[in-house]
Amino acid sequence: MNTTIAMSTVPASLDALMHIEGARAVALVDSDTGMLLGGLGGLGGGFDLEVAAAGNTELLRAKARTARALGLPDAIDDVLITMTSQFHVLMPLRHAPEVFIYLVLDRERANLAMARLKTREIEKQLVL
Repeated sequence: MNTTIAMSTVPASLDALMHIEGARAVALVDSDTGMLLGGLGGLGGGFDLEVAAAGNTELLRAKARTARALGLPDAIDDVLITMTSQFHVLMPLRHAPEVFIYLVLDRERANLAMARLKTREIEKQLVL
């Protein structure tokens, strides 16, 4: 059986991520620089994806440093932050771990397990 994986551009991938049930914002972030490579959505009330990208870059860097200090051989698959009204998912790209997807979900509307699965499916198709 011949299976073909459809490749996706950054804008198409961001759009697909925004169609995950409960998605409120999504960004693609360069963790080497903390720079936002692209983003969609927002939470209103002055939510700034660039500030979120920089802050979450620091969080991922700290987790990677801690894993190295502990001698853990594993790579970060994703980081989940649960808030009272939101889930924040940080998922490094497997083919380019210096870049990560940042997905903000409405906690009342999202199915976290399905959102993580769909995010990984979209990540596999993303071409930088």
